[in-house]
Amino acid sequence: MTEAAELPPAPEQAREVFGDRFDDAVRYAELLADAGVQRGLIGPREVPRLWERHLLNCAVLSEVVPEGVTVCDVGSGAGLPGIPLALVRGDLKITLLEPLLRRTTFLTEVVELLGLDHVTVVRGRAEEVLGKLQPVHVVTARAVAPLDRLATWGIPLLRPYGEMLALKGDTAEEELTAAASALNKLGAVETDVLQVGEGVVDPLSTVVQVKVGESPGGVRFAAKRAKAARPARPSRRRR
Repeated sequence: MTEAAELPPAPEQAREVFGDRFDDAVRYAELLADAGVQRGLIGPREVPRLWERHLLNCAVLSEVVPEGVTVCDVGSGAGLPGIPLALVRGDLKITLLEPLLRRTTFLTEVVELLGLDHVTVVRGRAEEVLGKLQPVHVVTARAVAPLDRLATWGIPLLRPYGEMLALKGDTAEEELTAAASALNKLGAVETDVLQVGEGVVDPLSTVVQVKVGESPGGVRFAAKRAKAARPARPSRRRR
C-alpha cells in the first residue's frame, strides 16, 4: 500500500474563500487525506495538492452559481465539487449524486460530520434517477466524462432554462467544439468557457457552461419521461 503524503497547512486563500466554514473545510481536507485515501476515493499523490487543486479549485465554482438555486452534483465521487461548494454557499440546496456505495457512504459521513443540512446524498446514476429527482436549476460535475457523454447524463436533470457547469482542464474548448452537435440535440441554447478563481487559484479554474432552453434533454428524453409517466398496459396473451 502506498503511504499517503502529509497534508500541508491550508493556504491563506482558503480562509478568505471558506470564511466561517474554514474549520469545516480543514476537517474535510483531513478526511480526504486520511479516509479518502484509505478507501481509494483519492490517490495518495493528490494529498500534497488537496487545497489548491481540489478544494479551492472546486470552491471557486461558486462565482458562477446563481443565488438560492437547487444543484445536482453528478458523479460526486469524494464530494468534488459538491462539498466545497456547499461549504461556501449555504444558500444552495445540493444533491450529491453518486452510484458507488463506498463513495456514498463516505459522502454521508462527511455531510453529517460537517453539519451540511442543505446537502442530500443520493446513490444512483443520472439516467436511473431521471424522473425520480426533482429537476434542478444547476448541474455540476468534475472529472466525470467527456463533455458529450456528460451532457447526456446531466442535461436531462435540469429544469427549463437551467444550466450545466462542468469543471474542465486545458481541453475545454476542444471538448465544447466536439460536443456541439450532441449539445444542440439535448436542448442547449448557449455555451461558454469561463475562467474563475482570480486571486485564489493559479492556474484559474476552467468551467464549461451549458445553458438550456424550455426542453432540457431534447425530444428523446421528453418522450422517455412521458413514457415512464404512463401506466403500464396489461399484456394480452394469445389463446
